[in-house]
Amino acid sequence: MLYPIILVIVCLLIGLSKGGLGAALAVLAVPLLSQVMPVSAAQGVALPLLIVADWFALWAYRGTWNMHYIWRTIPFATIGIVVGTALLTGLPNQTLKHIVALFTLFFVLYRLFGDRLMTAEYQPRTWHAYFAGAVSGLGSALANVGGPPFTAYMLLQKLEPLPFVGTITLFFAIVNALKLPGLMIAGIFDFSRLLSMIWVLPVLPIGVWIGRYVIKRINQRVFERFMLVMLVLTALILLFG
Repeated sequence: MLYPIILVIVCLLIGLSKGGLGAALAVLAVPLLSQVMPVSAAQGVALPLLIVADWFALWAYRGTWNMHYIWRTIPFATIGIVVGTALLTGLPNQTLKHIVALFTLFFVLYRLFGDRLMTAEYQPRTWHAYFAGAVSGLGSALANVGGPPFTAYMLLQKLEPLPFVGTITLFFAIVNALKLPGLMIAGIFDFSRLLSMIWVLPVLPIGVWIGRYVIKRINQRVFERFMLVMLVLTALILLFG
């Protein structure tokens, strides 16, 4: 009984995240699902939900992305995805839980100190894009927490808000699609599981719509602080539960 409840909550959180309420919501997907299944299985469940949600996000931000950053980062993100998928299938579940927890805590630190990147004195280097892509691919493959390194890199590029969000949206839509073959080969994802989750997919656009509606009316700072507390608690449960 707990599994369908968590699945609905995860879909709602992913939809709200894609609707503009912040990546912290989507980061909760794997930690929440890992309470009722192994981490590797949680990835197999979360991935199709993220891919469906990506369709809505790509439509919303179509044509706004900057392909310069996509071409530089995606090849190395692919390497990170391969390594992350190998770890996902080869490490014990408890070790994976600890890795997910550490990535989650890293995300919290990023949210707490990421604003300083906007004012940092920065000298762009080509390898920065390669590193950001690789680490983001690795984090995304392990626990869908590849957002902080890529977002940090994009913040340093000083883009306007629309191409900034559009580029991040396209990057992770591609990353999620690239993760699919590896999870299928490893037996972590299969279409029968996707068919069994069709009933919950309408929650995703509902979440996107609610996110669009709420983002104009909620105190964003209070909301983010609340979500950071939830992330820390979730990480501690994964580490010590």
